[in-house]
Amino acid sequence: MRIGRIICTALLALASIGAAAQNTRSSIEIDYLHPRDYVVGGVGVEGNQYFSENQILQLSGLRQGMKVTAPGEDITGIVERLVAQRYFEDIAVVIDSLSSARDTAWFKIVIRERPRVSRWTYTGVKSGEKKDLQERLNLRPGREFSDYVKSTSVDIIKRYYKEKGYLKVDVDVDVKKDSIIRSAIRVNFDVKRGEKVRIKHINYEGIGEIKPYKLAKNMKETHANVWYNFFKSKKFKAEDYKTDRKTVLEAFNEAGYRDARLVRDSVYYIDDKHLDIDMVFDQGGKYYFRDITWTGNSVYPSEVLNGILQIQKGDVYDIVTLEKRLHGGGKQTDYDVSKLYRDNGYLFFSVTPVEVNIQNDSVDVELRISEGKPAILNDIIINGNDLTNERVIRRQVMTRPGYLFSQTDFERSIREIASMGQFDQEAAMDPARGWSILPNQLNNTVDIVYNVTEKPSSQLELSGGWGGRTFVMTAGVSFNNFSTRRMFEKGAWRPVPLGDAQNLSIRYQTNGKYYTTFSASFSEPWLFGKKPTSLSISGYYSKMTNAMSMGYYFAELLDATKSFEVYGFSAGLGTRLKWPDNYFVFYNNLSWQTYRLNDWTSYYFAFNNGTSHNISYTASLTRNSSDQQIYPRQGSEFSASLQITPPFSLFRKFTYDSDGNKVPVESYKDINYDTWTSAQRYKWIEYHKWKFSGATYTKLVGDLVLMTRAQFGFLGYFNRNWGYSPFENFQVGGDGMTGYMTYGAEIVSLRGYTDYSLTPRKITPYSQNGESYAGNLYDKFTVELRYPVILQPQSTIYALAFLEGGNCWSDFREFNPFQIKRSAGIGVRVFLPMIGLLGIDWGYGFDDASNGGSQFHFVIGQQF
Repeated sequence: MRIGRIICTALLALASIGAAAQNTRSSIEIDYLHPRDYVVGGVGVEGNQYFSENQILQLSGLRQGMKVTAPGEDITGIVERLVAQRYFEDIAVVIDSLSSARDTAWFKIVIRERPRVSRWTYTGVKSGEKKDLQERLNLRPGREFSDYVKSTSVDIIKRYYKEKGYLKVDVDVDVKKDSIIRSAIRVNFDVKRGEKVRIKHINYEGIGEIKPYKLAKNMKETHANVWYNFFKSKKFKAEDYKTDRKTVLEAFNEAGYRDARLVRDSVYYIDDKHLDIDMVFDQGGKYYFRDITWTGNSVYPSEVLNGILQIQKGDVYDIVTLEKRLHGGGKQTDYDVSKLYRDNGYLFFSVTPVEVNIQNDSVDVELRISEGKPAILNDIIINGNDLTNERVIRRQVMTRPGYLFSQTDFERSIREIASMGQFDQEAAMDPARGWSILPNQLNNTVDIVYNVTEKPSSQLELSGGWGGRTFVMTAGVSFNNFSTRRMFEKGAWRPVPLGDAQNLSIRYQTNGKYYTTFSASFSEPWLFGKKPTSLSISGYYSKMTNAMSMGYYFAELLDATKSFEVYGFSAGLGTRLKWPDNYFVFYNNLSWQTYRLNDWTSYYFAFNNGTSHNISYTASLTRNSSDQQIYPRQGSEFSASLQITPPFSLFRKFTYDSDGNKVPVESYKDINYDTWTSAQRYKWIEYHKWKFSGATYTKLVGDLVLMTRAQFGFLGYFNRNWGYSPFENFQVGGDGMTGYMTYGAEIVSLRGYTDYSLTPRKITPYSQNGESYAGNLYDKFTVELRYPVILQPQSTIYALAFLEGGNCWSDFREFNPFQIKRSAGIGVRVFLPMIGLLGIDWGYGFDDASNGGSQFHFVIGQQF
């Protein structure tokens, strides 16, 4: 069709030559039956407005001094070249004059340029859609307008809306002359989206024993409106459907029907908003494995490979599972033959299953292996780290130059980079953006490229808010990529030296006389540079007063004489273990705290006056194999810890008389602490505190994730006569946050109930209230269903639904793991790099009428 247009244009051009010759000079005669050769004496251009004469001459290829045949292919070629530019509506090549010898001709190219568009507009589209369309169309003012531009633009717009489910979209193109700019036009795309069309039913015929759910599961992008597709899009995309027509057959192949085929299918509208799909299958006969043999394997014997393959003679001929156990593609924890070889350097390994004999319903399979030679890691390249030092990233990766390639080490390196916190986690784990494997089979080496995308990791907090019927001001900063090594480097303070993945955090919060707290911390994840030994140091001070205990609204009633103060310091070392595996970390922490209570009347503690010292050592063992921090999809997190103080009371061999004088006793068992004052009894705090937490993440469908978590905590004593510690106990219930109580107790959230409402109280002789919180044992169980709304470096947003249960007891003898307070609800989490994790939950507590029911909870930071 295009050739026909070019021929017609050329004929018009030739006709114009004759017409021009007859009209301008009667002596110029063109004989179409006998073309002649001419030397081009000169070339002129007529009708050009936007293009210069030189530009048109360059496009045409016609220049002075060259020889052309007219009429002939030379003239046709000139027209073809100009037509191909799509800049011109009409083109004519004419002979303007001839020399006296009639062997030299002067030519003129007469053109009419296409109109230029001064403005592109859109109607019937939303502002966000308009931006997307402009990026896809890439139409700029001043561009020419042609049928090609029109048709391609309409096609792009229709394709865009069909991807959104508007299958009946129509686009009208309105062209008007610009009343201001001469020879310019305005083009408007009028989009009529129509109703969004969704798939309602997918009807399967001829499927036999295959369940419709199995077929639907294999159709990755084409989903009917049924309950198990609740979180999946019901939009119909023609291109995706073409692919799903093939993948749906995997459900038959998995059940042994190797000859299954799709006989016919049809897609049709049932109303303006819905369509149905009918699919008719011929599943054929069912087959079974008979003999399975291996060839080409020299590194591993057939027995080892069969142990991974796990397919026996007589099993259903499931070629889908066969492929997964040969090449992977199942769950991350599943081992396959390919990974067995690749973990030992055989990157160039390949295995091909071949059906060597089919008899009746039995199939003999030969697995042909090409092992190749082990691949040595050559260059490990890191791109995109504009801020973070390269050595910080290199120490995280487990692929090192000179080592054998290992698939497990490679996957672990990706996980470690994604978990650092300095880079976009989604991009780091995306095969298209996060990495490249560049093998060189000629010299048996491989290069690996890790592509990282820096994201803001530091957080600034400067806020004021109304909470607890008082105004609270907070100022804080957290630099999560700090660098002490660059502190004395010129130009590094912008505003602080960054790049070494250290953490420096400073925070101050106050509302005046009532509450003030200050904390500072520093952590170094690789203390000695070569081994993952972490160092953490923190210091803090906090003070609360009863300045508002007599009234929240009257400044003249403020009383700051009653107060609670705590200050302390802690330092810890952690190291990554090699056994049982290198996901384990053993952490040691030494801390000192001093609590000072001055007529502090509240339920928080067992006494009102006195100073207590808390010196403790904490040993914790953690294992974290989750794939990332903010929105993990798979893996697990486990932690077990013991915090212990010296058992001061076991070494004590004195008591106090009624006058406060020390009186010696034979054994610590002879001491009656009920005669001691609170200042005497609780001067040195003692306890042993055990905690366990375990969480798993399971990817269900797409990005839908199931999180399950179990927690347990127990605060024990060394001496029954001395009793439980008045500090470090558990306060259960609510959102796990508190505006004021930062130290002295561990706050445990349990949504659907008011703050601390599940914490038992015990009678105490040292408190004016007569009782205090005594949560010495708790358990908690959580199930969350999470689904992401936005997964971007600038923000991560996901919604959740939860079931939760737990309780708190004052003594181990009262513990009943089945006596839990249950709740359920929904929520949302928003992670912003400059602020951190924020969230809001609505929960309903079922088992406590006075403290449960409908509750809203606000969340700041990660909850455990």
